[in-house]
Amino acid sequence: MKVKHLLFQPRLIGCLLLIIPFTSCKKDKTVTPVVNATPVSLGLYEYASGVDKRVLIAITKIGTQTVNYGSIFDTGSPGMTMDATGIIPASMITSAGIQVTGDSTVVNGITITSKTSTISYGDATGTTIEYGNLAYANVTVGNSLGSMDLKRVPFFLYYKIVDSKKNQLAAHSADVFGVGPGLSSTITTISSPLRFYTYGTGLTSGFKLTTLNIANFLTSPTYTASLLTVGLTSADLKSSGFIMHTLSQQGIYGYSPNIPGTITYNGQTISAELLFDTGTPSVTTIENRLASVGALPTNTTVTLTTNQGFTYTYVTTNTGNLTEVQNPNNTQDYRTIFSLDFFIYNEFLTDYGNHQIGLKNN
Repeated sequence: MKVKHLLFQPRLIGCLLLIIPFTSCKKDKTVTPVVNATPVSLGLYEYASGVDKRVLIAITKIGTQTVNYGSIFDTGSPGMTMDATGIIPASMITSAGIQVTGDSTVVNGITITSKTSTISYGDATGTTIEYGNLAYANVTVGNSLGSMDLKRVPFFLYYKIVDSKKNQLAAHSADVFGVGPGLSSTITTISSPLRFYTYGTGLTSGFKLTTLNIANFLTSPTYTASLLTVGLTSADLKSSGFIMHTLSQQGIYGYSPNIPGTITYNGQTISAELLFDTGTPSVTTIENRLASVGALPTNTTVTLTTNQGFTYTYVTTNTGNLTEVQNPNNTQDYRTIFSLDFFIYNEFLTDYGNHQIGLKNN
């Protein structure tokens, strides 16, 4: 997803309250951190509402709190955001913010700091803002069919979210599990929660996302096994068919997920910075300052080509591969952002250790 801060943050597009019936872990169950070179396989939940699609990761424990939330699995941003409602005592949450005594307060195993900030989702045409604090906690993701423990994850604990029309949105309407390679442009302490897993000897930190199952995008969140693999082997990086793209460093914000390439459509080819974003639920956005703004017609053919020779061609329809053209002079965002539909037909890999992203046709 894409955020107004232009480096590595998500845009909130049709974000839904999704507290879903996960297969739960036992309350007293602890998961032993991985200490060998075996990757962890996790299932994710797929969900659709009209043309919008979501892929969600189960969050079953934060600090000492057993919870039951579905968080948007987002390759387009780094860092986890979580609504404070149901996580900390209601008495700590006021209209003026989360009440913290001194530099930090520990409650329910969560360290909440006095460092406050905002995260602004959207672009110059519309902005939704979260308000909250930097916090730290151990986090368990997954369910009884497969789970993993993440240690002392820095995340954004928000108490309020307001859309571009000044409407306050419902609690947990923008919980995000951002696995991008960079650092938050708002609080640079925050990065992908998957960095806080103990990978074990022989594994490279990172993950693979296999192709999503289009049949499981239903009106009820549907569990799809083995979509996510956490921990990369040498075979993943050298012989599995991924085309690797070395990422560029952007100062204090770490490594950018944007990949140089070109976009071809309607008889023209333009240079582009390509972002592959599971957090964008339906509409791919092509930024082209020389073209008319608006949705591409049905049956338009679009081809992307990266600077390392990965190519993918799709055709727009009424129900999928929806694509619009925007002018970066209006949006103040130069990136061409591919929506969740891209991941139905292509595999995706992020290698935190070597600062690269792999793409693979399927």
